[in-house]
Amino acid sequence: MRIIAGEWRRRLLRAPEGEATRPSADRTRETLFAMLESRLGAFEGLAVADLFAGSGALGLEALSRGAAECLFVENEAAAIRALRTNIAALQAQTRCHVQPASVMQLGPAKGPPRDLILLDPPYGSGAGPVALEKLARLGWIGPASWVALETARDEPVQVRALDIESERKVGSARLTLLRPETSANAGN
Repeated sequence: MRIIAGEWRRRLLRAPEGEATRPSADRTRETLFAMLESRLGAFEGLAVADLFAGSGALGLEALSRGAAECLFVENEAAAIRALRTNIAALQAQTRCHVQPASVMQLGPAKGPPRDLILLDPPYGSGAGPVALEKLARLGWIGPASWVALETARDEPVQVRALDIESERKVGSARLTLLRPETSANAGN
């Protein structure tokens, strides 16, 4: 596993030990970030949340591309160890906050909504849409937020209060970009 682009391009990341975590493949991350870059233009200064963070590959990729800071939420002990090792190896401690908890236990947002929320929950769990509905109610997602959700290729994605902006299938994964519902895109 490696960082695809930006400041830490080609730097290797440590994957968590054991079978509890399934890291996103390099090709899947490359496709996801190309999708995001075509819509965002740049990652400069973004406040990011990497939920179901695992090794932190998604959030660290965003930081490598210029995001200002990232909150990583993960509850598996082996994944948290790998995540902290990766952050230290990149000397990114000042731009990272690790919250060892379940995404489902997050409370109301402490501050403005995140610019970008990245989710890679266990395939087939249905946890992504459930977490997003909760986070939308709790102020984590604002009118300008972008949400990227990775699920299994055939796993359906429907989230109240969010519209699907784009979907792409890559290998065994489905990448879905979502935006908050607005009157401007209510009929799209």
